[in-house]
Amino acid sequence: MLRFLGLLLVIWLAISVLGAVVEGLFWLTVVGLVFFLVTAALGWGKQKHRL
Repeated sequence: MLRFLGLLLVIWLAISVLGAVVEGLFWLTVVGLVFFLVTAALGWGKQKHRL
């Protein structure tokens, strides 16, 4: 499960960078960062619960 969350983090980060690089896709950067933060919080919560 944590491997899947790590993959999602990489995907959201790539989408955020793509949105920042391509002019006019600022919304994609915002959406990517929001999903990145939510996924990171879920992963952190699952890892903490696992210990």
